[in-house]
Amino acid sequence: MDKALQTMINNMPEKTGKSLEQWIQVLAKENFDKHSAAVKYLKTEHSVTHGFANTIVTLSQQKDQPTEDLVASQYTGKESLKPIYQKLIAIADSFGDDVTITPKKASVSLIRKNQFALIKPATKTRIDLGLKLKGVDVQGRLEDSGPFGAMCTHRIQLKTLADIDDEVINWLTAAYDKSV
Repeated sequence: MDKALQTMINNMPEKTGKSLEQWIQVLAKENFDKHSAAVKYLKTEHSVTHGFANTIVTLSQQKDQPTEDLVASQYTGKESLKPIYQKLIAIADSFGDDVTITPKKASVSLIRKNQFALIKPATKTRIDLGLKLKGVDVQGRLEDSGPFGAMCTHRIQLKTLADIDDEVINWLTAAYDKSV
């Protein structure tokens, strides 16, 4: 399991008043159809912060599939992209203890107070790095959000480790900084 995710799970009882297993039981009683409805419920009815609420809901929906399997399955047949993913995760981890890394079925969310980035293996030869940068114009390698729609405002296409240059790191840092 990702180190940051495991730390968040370990801190959950102290920060939210319940363990992950207890939160999963709470959600099971409510039987939500939509991810966003369950997150809203935890935030409004239980005063859980967005980062914890999103992680709880995501993990409750994936309780039958361990999170490390989620990332592994994303890169099946796309193994050459895994070093790009790992470097992006290392950069995000370096931002601080307030970054939560949440694997999902097709992507990995990077969350501070809100999601600020999304890492998705888009093809066998490309990762799309989605970023939330409201108010920033498309420029350089920073494109419109493309397939991310409302989840992100922009994306950067990455095909090699060398593509993660100062420009990409600066945009990722800017998205992190805006997510307070």
